[in-house]
Amino acid sequence: MLSAAVIIANWNGARHLRVCLDSLRRQTHPDFEVIVVDNGSNDGSVEMLAREYPKVRVLALEQNYGFVVASNRGAALTQADVLVMLNNDTEAEAPWLEALCRALEEYPQAGSAASKMLLFDRRQTLHAAGDVLDACFMPQNRGVWEEDRGQYDADRWVFGACGGAAAYRREAWEQVGGFDERLFMYLEDVDMAWRLQAAGWKCVFAPAARVYHHLSATGGGVIASYYVGRNTLLLHRRYLTAAQWRQNRFAVVRAHAGVVWEALRAWRGAAARARLRGVWHGIVGLEGRRHDS
Repeated sequence: MLSAAVIIANWNGARHLRVCLDSLRRQTHPDFEVIVVDNGSNDGSVEMLAREYPKVRVLALEQNYGFVVASNRGAALTQADVLVMLNNDTEAEAPWLEALCRALEEYPQAGSAASKMLLFDRRQTLHAAGDVLDACFMPQNRGVWEEDRGQYDADRWVFGACGGAAAYRREAWEQVGGFDERLFMYLEDVDMAWRLQAAGWKCVFAPAARVYHHLSATGGGVIASYYVGRNTLLLHRRYLTAAQWRQNRFAVVRAHAGVVWEALRAWRGAAARARLRGVWHGIVGLEGRRHDS
């Protein structure tokens, strides 16, 4: 079986890490390592890892560089065949990692594999059965908020893998250069999917790779609103071809205008104002701006 490295970016997530790492101790995959890249946590995460999980490799960064940089740093530490990005606020079923690696073995044209992600506190509710693009090229979690009745329990091609529990074939990861660090966090998985598609790789959904996720436990709010607003615009500017833009420009503009309108309606909220700043920075292309800029 393909060897694997599970890479967990952590920022003040000690309260969730134990559940996540304990679930990895139960994995059926025979050949994998766990790497935690800590983004300057001040909640005792690093000390807890050293004390309770001595077999976990830890890279302690001096500050919060964001999910994307942490993931890339973790990937650079290993020579495993498969690089698996896992959020620190998840709990994986025992066959999860084996199912992802088997999917990549069975589908050699797949550069990535998507997990079946379900809500941590409502375990029959889907969060993602792979990522897709809607008619306006907006990224969507397939099956989000649906009850899991087995309607997605078949391997199939999807646009990409939700980065909260995504497996990447090393060859494909290295070919496209890993995550784009200019994005900092949010939609880095969609950007990766676009680049992998352009390089000739596909993404397979692996329904047996089940993982439960606390939504936005270490992110969300103002931070998520800013980066989703900004990065969605940046990705459309990067990847929509001239033909796609000509054929769909009115629908795409309406979709973004709808986001802006909803943010304006909620103007008194910090998250809404952050979304508007993100949209503006996406329009003018300020890829280096941070959410507090």
